[in-house]
Amino acid sequence: MNHSPSFSHDPIPPSSFVELGFGFNLTPTHPPFLSFNPNHILNTEYNILLSNRKHRDPTFRKVRLKHSFVHQNLFYLIVSYFTHPYSPLHLYRTKDSMYHALTYATILEMQAMMTFEPAHILAAGNTMKEAQAVYNCDVIFFTSEELHAEVCYAECLLQRAALTFLQDENMISFIKGGIKVRNSYQTYKELHSVLQSSGFAHGGNHGHFEGGVKLGVGAFNLMISMLPTRTLRLLEFVGFSGNKEFGLQQLQEGCVEVTFRSFLCNMLLLCYHTFMSFILGTGEGDVGDAEKLLEPYLKKYPKVGHQTSTAIVLYQAIERFEECCEAQQQWKQFHHMCYWELMWCFTYKRHWKMAYFYADLLSKENSWSKATYAYMKGAYLSMLTKDDCLTFGETEITLFRQVPGLKQKIAGKSLPTEKFAIRKARRYLAERPIPLPVPPLEMMYIWNGYTVIGKHRDLTEAMLKTLDEAQATLDSSPRTEFSIDDQCLVSLLRGLCLKHLGHQDEAEAYFTLILCNESQIKYDHYLVPNALLEHGLLCLEQGRKEEGIKLLEAAKANYKNYSMESRTHFRIQAALHKARGAAENGTYVQTSP
Repeated sequence: MNHSPSFSHDPIPPSSFVELGFGFNLTPTHPPFLSFNPNHILNTEYNILLSNRKHRDPTFRKVRLKHSFVHQNLFYLIVSYFTHPYSPLHLYRTKDSMYHALTYATILEMQAMMTFEPAHILAAGNTMKEAQAVYNCDVIFFTSEELHAEVCYAECLLQRAALTFLQDENMISFIKGGIKVRNSYQTYKELHSVLQSSGFAHGGNHGHFEGGVKLGVGAFNLMISMLPTRTLRLLEFVGFSGNKEFGLQQLQEGCVEVTFRSFLCNMLLLCYHTFMSFILGTGEGDVGDAEKLLEPYLKKYPKVGHQTSTAIVLYQAIERFEECCEAQQQWKQFHHMCYWELMWCFTYKRHWKMAYFYADLLSKENSWSKATYAYMKGAYLSMLTKDDCLTFGETEITLFRQVPGLKQKIAGKSLPTEKFAIRKARRYLAERPIPLPVPPLEMMYIWNGYTVIGKHRDLTEAMLKTLDEAQATLDSSPRTEFSIDDQCLVSLLRGLCLKHLGHQDEAEAYFTLILCNESQIKYDHYLVPNALLEHGLLCLEQGRKEEGIKLLEAAKANYKNYSMESRTHFRIQAALHKARGAAENGTYVQTSP
């Protein structure tokens, strides 16, 4: 089966590989073959006993590590593949070389994750399964090659689990995916114990093996530690544990040495500092660390680096995203990531027409969340005058009415953002709809955008001015069933702006106002726990630790079944982690067998 991505462009010219440092035997009768330095290979027996192997297929794997080790060369091949996606990577010993197989399968999985196309998901799943067969084993005493195969096995299990969740929506698929995740976790945990054991002997390729273990252990610890408490307790019951500081430490150590997986450790840390800490946390990501992580890659691969560097400085972001789009034309999904960020950049700057432009591009070219894109288009048009809207050929009412029909499911679940957009758009189904007050500013809060603009006083002051205008409109409008909800929404957003501007007493008054009107809120029940969350964060900033923790605990324990509940719980968990310290949040992964 041919699993090559379906992109139309020319194959990579052989000269480009020579320039990258590959040794090829290019003859009419022989396929391209990567030549690696055999001096890298050291077949040392590691006689390490690993337990719990009953979940493996009873197939003894015969894998040669020779011609499989990659170091810089295979990384260059990955970079080249993204520049020329039709390169025949699947010809390079993916049937008997563990790292070629894993690399090719991983790239196909990335494509599947970006497109959600059934054909891409199926191709990635089949290729990942074939890759897993390359290094599947059922042995007790492990050589250096077999230890490397264990790391690859764990990576494949985790990636196959993700594809399983995407491919099918039935309960059996979820159970199978869950088993794969747990087996991957257990394998990484055992390999980490091997690294810490006194009898472990370092081979010539030890750095690559250790880097793989640090990547897996670090990723699991970081991700699990960020989960809400209820989910975390359930996972601990079935054998999972996570510690945020330990996870970050493992990933940072994995970045230090130049190994096959150091780049992946780097990308995970960048994702945490520039995305996860903002969307699923309190915005406490270390931007300075992110800049240091990016610096060597920006120097070595300037065009590739731009794709990840743009989340750091807001005022440089627009230019960087545009450069990123110009850097390559084959993988349009990378463009879509940039369009999404550009949409928010122009939202922060209140350039509604440009924000609409990028939301419109996404709605036409991308299928990740059509309902969200339609909602955002309507939201931006709602901030313009009727005359301005005429040039776009659409109205906010028609767009909001489209939203419910565009809902989709991924892994059997509706997207929380889509469900939120559908709930907000319902009021436009009436014959004479009552408009939403500031829909793009509300969605900006859902994506924690006020933490971003809070670092820029001019943007925050401008946003507060828009909210003041919205408040004046509400005050002059007739009272409706939505009036209290809309007043509380504007109060929450004004409180956030005032907090970032240093007017903490006024901000606290707005958060308290929402709590006082709790019983009168009819639809937007998410406002109350989020007001408690923001009030708690404000108290922590002022040094009122006990009061802040009490408010956060109240937000976590007293409210259920509201919009974006999981995301709110992620933020509460991050805030409590910050308030109480790491010792009370998460269990440290054992460092010995």
